[in-house]
Amino acid sequence: MLRRIDMSGRDNTAINSNTPKSRSAYAFPTGPRLFRRRLFSHWREQSAIIRTAADWTVLLYIIIPGGLLGGRFYYGFWKGDMPAWTSFLPFMMIPLLFGILLVTGGMVLLLQEGDLLFLRQRQNWINSILLRGIIYSLIVTTLKIAAVFAVLLPFIIRGYGLSPGAAGSLLLLTITAGWCVKLLGHVVKVQRQGFRRWLWLIPAVTVPSGIYIRLALLWENSPLLLLAAAAVYAAVTVWAVRYRLRLRGTFLSDVREDYKQRMRIAGLLLRGVLDKPRPTRYRPWIFRKSQPLLSSTLPESRFTAAGIKALVRNPAHLKLYFAFTGVSMGALFIAPAFLKWVLLVVLTLLMCYWLSSFWLLFAGDDYIGILPFTKSQKAEAGSKAIKILILPYTVVCSAVVFIPLYGWLGLLLFVPLGYGLGVFISRIYSTIRLTEH
Repeated sequence: MLRRIDMSGRDNTAINSNTPKSRSAYAFPTGPRLFRRRLFSHWREQSAIIRTAADWTVLLYIIIPGGLLGGRFYYGFWKGDMPAWTSFLPFMMIPLLFGILLVTGGMVLLLQEGDLLFLRQRQNWINSILLRGIIYSLIVTTLKIAAVFAVLLPFIIRGYGLSPGAAGSLLLLTITAGWCVKLLGHVVKVQRQGFRRWLWLIPAVTVPSGIYIRLALLWENSPLLLLAAAAVYAAVTVWAVRYRLRLRGTFLSDVREDYKQRMRIAGLLLRGVLDKPRPTRYRPWIFRKSQPLLSSTLPESRFTAAGIKALVRNPAHLKLYFAFTGVSMGALFIAPAFLKWVLLVVLTLLMCYWLSSFWLLFAGDDYIGILPFTKSQKAEAGSKAIKILILPYTVVCSAVVFIPLYGWLGLLLFVPLGYGLGVFISRIYSTIRLTEH
């Protein structure tokens, strides 16, 4: 610390921020130490997420017996006879499996939102965190690929006859290809948004993965060629790392992608518990201009159109509608001829039950209760909505039934018969369920 007195008598103090004493004033005086702190925090965060879903005491009763049993099978694959199914599966399944593994996962850079404010003047710190985050992510990718490769190694060597040298070269090629795919995909994700991201991401990920699969199949017994290809992938990885460190203006995208990767385990654990949040849209994809669906201007018709739009605009409901339709078509197609009619009626009853349940939830919503609709008006509107929504289902399913059974006659009759079946069953459900509520 240097002290000086100016001509006006004021006491000014100048602090040299590059001295070791000033650096000790920070909790983490260097970028590497800050990265280590965040890395340990990331590990604690992931372990805490796992502990919320699984107790380690319970896991021990699963891991220890499972490990012993798996070790016994693994030893048998090396010393005993190989399973019979290995002779029917081609070697192509091994590169395809690794190709799928290459395109999964992402990069964890351990950047945080506050870095934009507190580390804005320390670009070397951000670069230090970025570089170490990239190296950490590549190490995780290496361990993941090596673990899967170790499990498949008895089948690669004993089942498909690769030499140990060729197997080691294939491992190096897989690891370097995984590095390349991860980095190229990450660079695209932080630079592009919307549909442009997919236009760039698909070739950036699929091209190196496809080349890897092709080279692994062509040169499975050529270790030197596999090593040469691995060297090319490694060179592309080095270029991608240098290009990534020179990128500017992608901080918010970096933080967003990093957060997605850190929350991946939590997302897997909560997938069956919470619904995926729907993106905010100012205009829907379907019925964008909110045009009237029915020609009638009666309040019941407007209410019917609102219910139909509510189902069609909801991705979860629309997906369920199409999924049930697809499963029904498959079941009707493979069913024996004498069961097709009965199965068509049963499946139509199930679809009408679901549609009536949806309408009851829609009509019983608090926002709908504000509107001055009577009980009879709600029942009439629900009857129209169920009939309109069931008709595409019954017509398509009728085509699957009538055309294979009756040929050209079925081609002429499936539309009127499907229409009649849908109207008849929808009226039954409207009379039974909607009038009661």
